[in-house]
Amino acid sequence: MDATVERVMTEAAAEGPAVGEWALVRRARSGDLAAFEELYRTHAGHVHALCRRLCGGEARAEELTQEVFVRAWEKLAAFRGESAFSTWLHRMAVNAALMERRSSGRRERRERAEEDLSVYEARPERSPEKAVDLERAVAALPEGARRVFVLHDVEGYAHEEMASLLGITVGATKAQLHRARRLLREALT
Repeated sequence: MDATVERVMTEAAAEGPAVGEWALVRRARSGDLAAFEELYRTHAGHVHALCRRLCGGEARAEELTQEVFVRAWEKLAAFRGESAFSTWLHRMAVNAALMERRSSGRRERRERAEEDLSVYEARPERSPEKAVDLERAVAALPEGARRVFVLHDVEGYAHEEMASLLGITVGATKAQLHRARRLLREALT
């Protein structure tokens, strides 16, 4: 481990509550599988929830969560300690979910978006007594709207960050967010 990383990790560990996590990261970096397993147990729930929100499905979220932790293990030596381990892992999860979406092909995305829109256009009236499931409503959003909604309203990304991550313009992120919120309002009323 280079001196800069060791210094940053030592300073961060001295600041208090993250002492245990920094110690686990150091041990895992040196090849300790038990330490990495502890990091996995600590962060898997959050990574899985993020992947589920971004990809809209439980089965794919499980696969992505595993992929994120495999990549984390492979790239642990590249973790510089300039941010919290959870922040580094969160960014890795967002990137994995977005990369997976890009690789699935434009035609598949277009067909899925058309199907999702038809659900809203031909939606039957709902009784006011029926319970509303926000997770299902978010999962039913068209892909672009869902990604922007989750990144902005759930994860707190700014429009500029989302535009850079998604490879679209700031105006497109704002339009997708407006669309997502409108569709959610309609689905939840």
